[in-house]
Amino acid sequence: MGLFKKETKVQEPQYYMSSTNIPTYNYRVYYMKPLEKALYFLLAFVVGAAVGYLFYGGIGKDEFGQPTMVTWVLNILIPSVVGIAAGVLFIPTRTKAIIAKNQTELNHQFRDMLDALTTSLGAGKNVNDSFFSTYEDLKIQYNENAFILKELDVILAGIHNNVPIEDVLYDFGLRSNNEDILSFANVFKISYRKGGNMKDIIRNTHSILSDKMEIREDIETLVTSNKTEQNIMVVMPIALIGIIKMMSPDFAKNFVTPTGIMSTTFSLVIFVVAYFVGKSVLDIKL
Repeated sequence: MGLFKKETKVQEPQYYMSSTNIPTYNYRVYYMKPLEKALYFLLAFVVGAAVGYLFYGGIGKDEFGQPTMVTWVLNILIPSVVGIAAGVLFIPTRTKAIIAKNQTELNHQFRDMLDALTTSLGAGKNVNDSFFSTYEDLKIQYNENAFILKELDVILAGIHNNVPIEDVLYDFGLRSNNEDILSFANVFKISYRKGGNMKDIIRNTHSILSDKMEIREDIETLVTSNKTEQNIMVVMPIALIGIIKMMSPDFAKNFVTPTGIMSTTFSLVIFVVAYFVGKSVLDIKL
């Protein structure tokens, strides 16, 4: 029976407990609070229901153009189904966007940390004192809830409690889901134990990370116009249908005929597929 036991996937926690009993954030995942999830679902539901009604409202009218019982039922059923589908699909999409945003913020803040750390080491301070100095410098630049200040709290607590700083940094690299941070943690761990030149290591890491971020920002600038065009194309079909129904009600009756419904549905499927293909093309990762 053990051979056929179904494996259950263990959900990653949002926080891990560090060796200094400080909760540490897991940047690989994000779990919405119930109220947050409800608000996002409600927002997506309202938008989806409005779009569903705009495209499919008025189906089932009689030959005189008067709404029937079928019309009333479908006017409730179709927008509700579209709204629920929009809410269900939007939650994971929004979650991924929040994770990406958090990791981008962390990447920028980590570069600033390396910048301040390089300056402190260049002034002749040792590694531990440099981290204390870096924390004070970044407190001026960021608010107390910034990711990097939370991570420095853990690092400094580790120093106070004689936890190897390289282990704390390595744990940070694993949780960050960031190749640059993890690479830095690995290099730091090896070099610090063997007495390497930490000043040069941190300065070189900062230089490489800055170059990568500049390249990423240049690419982002180049594709910004394309992303703007893509966002406009998302709104265009909805706006066109709305304009047609307001400006030419007689022509809009064609949308609720069997042929019009089939054509609209087929066009929407092609449009949605094209949108996701375009999104994947413009999602350039370094």
